Amino acid sequence: MDDALNKSGNEILQLVTFSIGEEDFGVDILKVQEIIRMMDITKVPRAPEFVEGVINLRGKVIPIIDLRRRFGRAPRPHDKDTRIIVIEMSGIIVGFVVDAVSEVLRIPKSTVEPAPPVVAGVDADYISGVGKLEDRLLILLDLDKLLSSEDLDMLSEM
Repeated sequence: MDDALNKSGNEILQLVTFSIGEEDFGVDILKVQEIIRMMDITKVPRAPEFVEGVINLRGKVIPIIDLRRRFGRAPRPHDKDTRIIVIEMSGIIVGFVVDAVSEVLRIPKSTVEPAPPVVAGVDADYISGVGKLEDRLLILLDLDKLLSSEDLDMLSEM
């Protein structure tokens, strides 16, 4: 039996879920390389506001993007729950700072609706849909649209 289908034949999405403020977000688990605790971030001169800097992860220099700032939210001090989600995008490894990582969820694709124009203050261009869970909504991010090709070019030069 195909792991991506449940017993009733619905396609299942496997998501890493995390929070930024009061909102819950999800990204495809296959895009996530790893989730790490917060570490010292080296500032980069003249980087865009949403780029927090770079880290050295096992000998690789990885640009770090603060998703709060990327979504136009006020910065918040990092705490014991703050995590970096490491993702490969168009051949570039990038880390995204999130307030907390929640869990890995499996949800039926049938529970996902198209995104309205703006959800939780996040531009709908970045959103692939909204998952309806029993007790909350889960905003599904389209990581490929989160950064423009210009952003990716700039990050690859860091």
